[in-house]
Amino acid sequence: MNAAGPLLEIDNLVVEIQSMPALRGFTMKVTRGAMVSLVGRNGAGKTTLMRSIMGHLKPAQGTVRFEGTDLAARPRHARAALGIGYMPEDRCLVPQLTVEENILLPLWVAEHLDRKARLDFVYEVIGELTEMRHRKALLLSGGQQKLVALGRALAIGTKCLLLDEPFEGIAPALSERLSEVLASLRGKDLTLLMSQSDMNHSRGLIDVEFTIERGANLATA
Repeated sequence: MNAAGPLLEIDNLVVEIQSMPALRGFTMKVTRGAMVSLVGRNGAGKTTLMRSIMGHLKPAQGTVRFEGTDLAARPRHARAALGIGYMPEDRCLVPQLTVEENILLPLWVAEHLDRKARLDFVYEVIGELTEMRHRKALLLSGGQQKLVALGRALAIGTKCLLLDEPFEGIAPALSERLSEVLASLRGKDLTLLMSQSDMNHSRGLIDVEFTIERGANLATA
């Protein structure tokens, strides 16, 4: 681990989906403890980048490094075990499981973590989840499911959170609450990378902004 270097480093990443270019040499460095926004229109490559970091997509070229280690040889579950929490845009909760069971799901890959301590941390940050902990995910609203997905990412994400379009499709009140939750994470030694179509919901939260256009950095898109 290189404490002086960036926590997350994307170098010249090229990803193709069904032989079509989705990322075209995208490059980015994310500093430890920073709150970073990845901004781009729908189809710009934001979700592709997130999925590539987590190992759901295999790059044709380029590297993804976490704490200086190339992640190419690490399977998806091993990436989460490094302390990376991922909140997909579509939430991906298991509908028949309770809120608490969904939050605990990723912890099976990280036996070194204290499950109770991580659960207590999640409930401390997102107090609403305590009240709904025994409810099945299928009974929740879309906004409530977003909070559960964030809680699940927080449970495993001891070092880094990847949030894909967290504000998309939720009511203004929940959007404001989500902003409050994210703001409360500042100073907790967490690095945050959040994809968005615009900065309307998070301008006061963000330290650094990257723009992606047609799968590349804006200057070379």
